[in-house]
Amino acid sequence: MTKEEILQGFDPNSAGAPGKLFGLPYEAEHSDIVILPVPWEVTVSYQTGTAHGPEAILQASQQVDLSRTEFTEPWKAGVCMLPVSSGVAAHGEENRELAASCIKQLQNGEKVSPLDLEIINAACESLAQRVHDVACEWLQKGKIVGLAGGDHSTPFGLMQALASRCPGFGILQIDAHCDLRKAYEGFSYSHASIMYNALRLEEVERLVQVGIRDYCDEELQRIEQSNGRIKTYFDKTLKKELWNGTPWKNTCEKIVDDLPPLIYISFDIDGLDPKLCPHTGTPVPGGLEFDQISLLFETIVSANKKIIGFDLVEVAPGNDEWDANVGARVLRELCNWTAASHKLISLRR
Repeated sequence: MTKEEILQGFDPNSAGAPGKLFGLPYEAEHSDIVILPVPWEVTVSYQTGTAHGPEAILQASQQVDLSRTEFTEPWKAGVCMLPVSSGVAAHGEENRELAASCIKQLQNGEKVSPLDLEIINAACESLAQRVHDVACEWLQKGKIVGLAGGDHSTPFGLMQALASRCPGFGILQIDAHCDLRKAYEGFSYSHASIMYNALRLEEVERLVQVGIRDYCDEELQRIEQSNGRIKTYFDKTLKKELWNGTPWKNTCEKIVDDLPPLIYISFDIDGLDPKLCPHTGTPVPGGLEFDQISLLFETIVSANKKIIGFDLVEVAPGNDEWDANVGARVLRELCNWTAASHKLISLRR
């Protein structure tokens, strides 16, 4: 069956297909965008739960209505989530126990076994290689690849896969944290080191960070010494501009101007106000509103820049469905605006 035949039998106003992302009827071969779920949180340093994010987002997404005022028939962009790998989850849980023990030792001022760190780093490197290989498989088939984590270490393999195909791209990072620490707590692939690792890729032309409000001196120095390769929009500065009357639209245009034509979006849910993600691993007061990020994505498309891939990470469902509900809607925005940047769906005029 072709994608066109599937669409002929699809009613966007009725209940969606059970078990499918957003209730859309697509399999991976019919999709323009495939989402790779990575239930992994080995190096998290505070609250856990992000490993359950992909499955929770998938379930919550089936209650998300499809229409948007910005788009004409957005469901025509084929989107699906690949099956969640139980093997990845089990391997992550096993290594999480060892990592948690190492973190506790550090907190108690004890020495951590180099062998334990080596085991954890090897496991995380293996995960990055797995993500890279799966991403390459789908990129070679002409798909746009997104990722649902898991902690913020999970998309490094996807970034590597894109680097080999898209030299000279920029990363737009929505986040409360800089994530520029080198091997945080001894973990080379720490969630707090993802952007440090990303900048090791020569193909990453620029990193633009938005919503940052928690950082250390090491990270500030790295920003200041980057010769402009890192541009950081601190949350407090953004708030001051709003309070002084600068329209958010103008700020979005400035942010997008700082990015090259090809953009990868790395979206840590804690970049939002924590009322929208109370169970995320490391919530921080302040942050962006949902509609602010939607306008930022719209500005990318209005500037004729292309979103080449994305991740959504650090969604921890907690004891209710709120975080997953918000996460599913963020994922919808990422998918819709990515599709629009590739002209797979049309904007309403």
